[in-house]
Amino acid sequence: MNDLFEAGRAEAAYSAKDIEVLEGLEPVRRRPGMYIGGTDEGPFHHLAAEILDNSMDEAVAGHASFIEVALAPGNLLTIKDNGRGIPVDPHPKFKSKSALEVILTTLHSGGKFSGKAYATSGGLHGVGSSVVNALSDLFEVEVARERRLWKQSYSQGKPLTKLIDAGSVQNRRGTAIRFRPDPEIFGTQQFSPARLYRLCRSKAYLFKGVEIRWSCDPSLLAGQTDVPAEAVLHFPGGLRDSLEEDVGEGTRVLPQIWAGEAPFPNGAGRAEWAALWLDGGGFLNSYCNTVPTVLGGTHEAGLRAALLKGLRAWGEHRGNRRAGQLTAEDVLTPMAAKLSVFIREPQFQGQTKEKLTNADATRLVEAALRDRFDHFLAGDPTSADNLLAFTIERAEERIRKRDEKDTPRKSATRRLRLPGKLTDCTRENAAETEIFLVEGDSAGGSAKQARNRETQAVLPLRGKILNVASASADKLRQNQELKDLIEALGCGVGDKFDAKRLRYGRIIIMTDADVDGAHIASLLMTFFYRELPELVRGGHLYLAQPPLYRLTQGAKSVYAMDDAGLARLSKSAFKAGSKIEVSRFKGLGEMPPAALKETTMDPKKRTLLKVMAPPETRAETNTMVENLMGRRPELRFQFIQDRARSVTVADLDV
Repeated sequence: MNDLFEAGRAEAAYSAKDIEVLEGLEPVRRRPGMYIGGTDEGPFHHLAAEILDNSMDEAVAGHASFIEVALAPGNLLTIKDNGRGIPVDPHPKFKSKSALEVILTTLHSGGKFSGKAYATSGGLHGVGSSVVNALSDLFEVEVARERRLWKQSYSQGKPLTKLIDAGSVQNRRGTAIRFRPDPEIFGTQQFSPARLYRLCRSKAYLFKGVEIRWSCDPSLLAGQTDVPAEAVLHFPGGLRDSLEEDVGEGTRVLPQIWAGEAPFPNGAGRAEWAALWLDGGGFLNSYCNTVPTVLGGTHEAGLRAALLKGLRAWGEHRGNRRAGQLTAEDVLTPMAAKLSVFIREPQFQGQTKEKLTNADATRLVEAALRDRFDHFLAGDPTSADNLLAFTIERAEERIRKRDEKDTPRKSATRRLRLPGKLTDCTRENAAETEIFLVEGDSAGGSAKQARNRETQAVLPLRGKILNVASASADKLRQNQELKDLIEALGCGVGDKFDAKRLRYGRIIIMTDADVDGAHIASLLMTFFYRELPELVRGGHLYLAQPPLYRLTQGAKSVYAMDDAGLARLSKSAFKAGSKIEVSRFKGLGEMPPAALKETTMDPKKRTLLKVMAPPETRAETNTMVENLMGRRPELRFQFIQDRARSVTVADLDV
């Protein structure tokens, strides 16, 4: 026994030699997902966005008038601007290195921290260029400054050459970067011309003072008729032009777009916006310093506040008391809008900058837009009254649906405000749609990004729902989570159940792959079995099967559902002798949306378990549900005691 104890202690030894210190850009290559959000298709193109954002910062600062973006065979992308050019003189702290080399090889280095070189910028963390350099097997930079050309080459973040003085140049200035993402990190992924072209168009819309010159080798455009080989992208109308293109022939509540721009007080930045109300649902795209904030943030909160307060005030001015019942969702859900802000020292959620978190952005945007929205309404009272009537109609529709137990499928002409935090799908044929029931807003946020908007709806639930097998009828009727769920399904319960009104063909319970997730799934299955047994018998209820582990070796990743799968895949799915990185997902909210889609939500790749209750086992099933979920805890205790000896350590979630 003592020998075994000593052996165990030796295996668990943990000393200073086990502590690694990653230097330079090595952390980026070890954990690229920390810097670009992962290595799937979306974050792969984030490399291009990082370099383009630097050129855009030069344009927004007034130092560059054009940017060239060129895609060539061999996955080579070149981005060039006519800005000031990255400084090449020796860095005062690292005198043996030029400022250029410091920027490209050192995390958190750059000219955007103090605000002296850039009033506003998208690349504020000082990691963008160096991260792209670290993740490229070829990275070449040319800088034209003060009529001289300088060149340097890198690979995997390390200089291949010294800074080379290439001689004098005339009529040229700025920075040109050509790079190729490293196959060791990204495998066989290739830049998508369509995706890069859309990125260039969006940047040109966001800053109407810049001209982006796009080019792509024709051999890369086979079958892509919507992507030109060459184009000059310049949009003097800015966001107004962009919104017109996106909306197209949509049915408009008001004929005109409300658009404009306004400075913030004390030189704190500025806002630009374009908005249009549609009869049928819209969207809101927001940006900060030309960076897309796909998860929104505090600047969107300022827009919501300005519009809601403005419409309520207009209703009060017109003597319409019903305007007081308006909410931000009544105003924003039918609105197609784009909001772009430029601010000093923006604060984002994560390096990929998907959400703005500056607390003062709400106040600045609200103040800038509120006065101009009031003028917009007062300038055209007829249109303002039409908009007010439209939003009040939506509010009353929302209130009616809240008070009803049954919600019919939305009509083809009007998008309903549905219950709780439901994010609905767009397809009208219920048999072709599905709803995912997930635990919490975090998992709901990942699922909403991973879903197919046409056929997949998402309803986040607040943790563990009511156990209907042990709750009273009064508690069941008063429970808001279950009321929202019943309303979302649309088919009613009890004597009001109507299978023809079911709004989704599949109801998928998607919880974390741990004990808490299993408990929540059990509570939901109990609810359906007790309150909506027709859905179980009709084969509408399913359990999603999210993975518990991700195993990665180089560019290859596989997923394991449990410990047994982890052990099996560790031996069979990878080359022997190479290190395998194992990540354990703490929950669905921790999974990147792309991984959640690939493993759990994509019908072509996922695994679902159908929840069944055959008529011939009804008595046995009733007894099991009552014993495990009913009001008598002694029956659950007896069940655990009877099976305790069959549980092994591998079965426990420790």
